[in-house]
Amino acid sequence: MNSSGWIEFRFSKADIHFNDMNQYSSTATLKPLSINDLAAMKQRGEKISCLTAYDASFSALIDKVGVDMLLVGDSLGMVVQGQHTTLPVTVRDMVYHARCVSQARQRAFIIADLPFMAYATPVMAAKNAAKLMQLGGAQMVKLEGPKIDCVSFLVDQGIPVCGHLGLLPQSINQLGSYKVQGKEQGAAEKMLADALQLQQAGAGLLILECVPAALAKDISAQLTIPVIGIGAGVDCDGQVLVLYDMLNIGIGKRPRFSKNFMSDAANIEEAIHAYHQAVKQSLFPAAEHSF
Repeated sequence: MNSSGWIEFRFSKADIHFNDMNQYSSTATLKPLSINDLAAMKQRGEKISCLTAYDASFSALIDKVGVDMLLVGDSLGMVVQGQHTTLPVTVRDMVYHARCVSQARQRAFIIADLPFMAYATPVMAAKNAAKLMQLGGAQMVKLEGPKIDCVSFLVDQGIPVCGHLGLLPQSINQLGSYKVQGKEQGAAEKMLADALQLQQAGAGLLILECVPAALAKDISAQLTIPVIGIGAGVDCDGQVLVLYDMLNIGIGKRPRFSKNFMSDAANIEEAIHAYHQAVKQSLFPAAEHSF
């Protein structure tokens, strides 16, 4: 109380943080999630939410909502640059966008893609991963396919790695089209074996893209590391979508496994919150978003 009889309350900006539930909480507890936090979420059965992000504004908004992971994907080649595939994206592009994203987030775990031909050898992979982490601020790098030697070498250098199996966009010229992978028994068995090998090599996360839901469920159950699905059914440990797809602002046709979360939202923040909650409550993906 001051001399005039009024009670004074003084707060500094460092004392409080206004979160998406309209409550005040200490910023002292708001720190970036680690790979150990994500592993603990799998162990206790809590679903992990993830969205792609490519700039500071969306990074801050997604982080504010409480989404657990931000993937700086080479999908930026298609949704940001207007390319027909992810192949033209460079390491320099990835570093730039990763830096934009990492500078704006407070809590979300950040993964950045190693782009096409950036990990042709383990040494090349390590050099480019170092750029994504040192200059881009990524906490983990992601590479496509069962690149066991690369994963093992990166982990030996202290670089966290996320694997990626199923549909591999960087291999589109080999695949011929974007289609579901692992439908035949032999292909399913190989994908499970590859997943186990990636885990054995030290991968801390695995993304499954366009995989039959039953196969993704089996892989998620057999692996101890978190498995994040995109078009891989609801039984994965978490879900990821391309941000522009779930906001229905992508250039091309929205994939079947995605959903327009803007349709019932008043604004972008509400749409992101709806996605986050749907993942946490195992309401997304539904049967119509799965294979």
